[in-house]
Amino acid sequence: MKYLISFFVIILSINFSIGQIGSDKPKLVVGIVVDQMRYDYLTRFENHFGNGGFKRMMNEGFNCKNNHYNYVPTYTAPGHTSVFTGTTPKYHGIISNSWYDKYNNKTIYCAGDDNVEPIGTEDDAGKMSPHRMLTTSFADENRLFTQMRGKTIGIAIKDRGAILPAGHTANAAYWFHGKDQGRWISSSFYIQELPKWVKEFNSKNPAENYLKEWNTLYNINTYKESGSDLNNFEGGFKGKETATFPYDLKTLSKDNGGYDILKATPYGSSLTTDFAIAAIEGEQLGKDNITDVLTLSYSSTDYVGHNFGVNSKEVQDTYIRLDKDLERLFNALDAKVGKGQYTVFLTADHAAVNVPAYLTSLKIPSGYFNSNESKQKLNNFMFNTYKSAELIKNVSNNQVFLDHEKLKELNLNLNDVQEAIVNEIITYKDIYKAYTAKSMSSSSFFNGIELLVQNGYNQKSSGDVIYIYNPAVISYSQTGSTHGSGQSYDTHVPLLFFGKGIHNGSTVKKTQIVDIAPTITTLLGISFPNGNTGTPLEEVLKN
Repeated sequence: MKYLISFFVIILSINFSIGQIGSDKPKLVVGIVVDQMRYDYLTRFENHFGNGGFKRMMNEGFNCKNNHYNYVPTYTAPGHTSVFTGTTPKYHGIISNSWYDKYNNKTIYCAGDDNVEPIGTEDDAGKMSPHRMLTTSFADENRLFTQMRGKTIGIAIKDRGAILPAGHTANAAYWFHGKDQGRWISSSFYIQELPKWVKEFNSKNPAENYLKEWNTLYNINTYKESGSDLNNFEGGFKGKETATFPYDLKTLSKDNGGYDILKATPYGSSLTTDFAIAAIEGEQLGKDNITDVLTLSYSSTDYVGHNFGVNSKEVQDTYIRLDKDLERLFNALDAKVGKGQYTVFLTADHAAVNVPAYLTSLKIPSGYFNSNESKQKLNNFMFNTYKSAELIKNVSNNQVFLDHEKLKELNLNLNDVQEAIVNEIITYKDIYKAYTAKSMSSSSFFNGIELLVQNGYNQKSSGDVIYIYNPAVISYSQTGSTHGSGQSYDTHVPLLFFGKGIHNGSTVKKTQIVDIAPTITTLLGISFPNGNTGTPLEEVLKN
């Protein structure tokens, strides 16, 4: 009998120890990516923020003030992937949002997958998966460590913003399908039908409630941290003569993609927050001591930035309203998971440049690259030099792809042709730098823009020549902002941590986006993602 009692005592001790180990970890990790957020939005709009959103993270958590991307191109898909995998496109394989597949001679989308079926819609918008991502995310590693008991849910307006962070083993990823549907959908990569809570959410048609007037949250005259409401540097919506407040979204939706108009307003962030809170409840995230992961991307900030530019009243209002949505999210986490029982980080997938036309008006060097003109010049050069118009297969994403079979047929040396193209295009207006694939694959760079290009260069997927524009030069419309470069206006993004296990403080020491995933895995005591090249941020963690 005493042996039986001793046995139960040992079992209880083991269970207690496991419970204690589990309780040292957060019940839920929430990874937030704000699409196209510059670091200076935190400081520029700070006086308009409340105490429960961005300021709560800064006051209670840790602020990495000098956080940067360590590669180019700074686009949405590689950005989200790098945050959660702890590595760069060189290793994880997501080199852009879409890119030229040089083996099959076609352009492919980062998350497109014809081998899966849409769930929640019949539209091809549901035919998505992370199958092109070559490495694990920290969410994958948490699933593996917990024997698949820790859940992972990914949420974003954009499919790639939901799918790539959640990784290969996620329980589900959900994205918003607008147009005439206005619902959250998924794919058969994850599930065979939408769960009950998602169906109930969609059935209430919350998107319809956001087709209303968009005016500034506060008096527009108090928005002194942004430019004038009426200017020549913004896009606006079809059906409205000027890009000025207010916007009647119900009326404008007819000419602007139906429910898709919500993507380019702060109400897209509100809708995302609504759905995230429903997911926390519906999936019972953070309800036990086995850590769950929620990946949450706010995509609408990117659409607003592209449309109106980083210095617009619309961008300012979008971030003031996002601050309110973050407060709402954190309050829900306090209530549903428990204050001090979860960990959050917030960063961005890239930042953005000021509208070059605006910079030019201020006599700051800037401009627009004429892609069509440069392609024609390059084609003429190739024909005059090699007597062939078939050597270039594709020019996209600031890369030139050559036809290697045609080179062999004409008995041309690949390295020589690459070098000739570099020497040619470096003479073009607004081309700042150019590199051959050989230099990227055979040399080691340790600093400067060359290192960023090399970290973004994937030997299997990237082109034969890579080129870079002058600072503040973009290939884009004359209105609105964009991104993609290795300049600080595109690489410098926020990095905030707060919650369980996070030290209170800040640093101006340079940190890199690839450091986030190993920091979180160190907090959880699990393996790094299998392609990780980042370093844990020791000063962020309490222990």
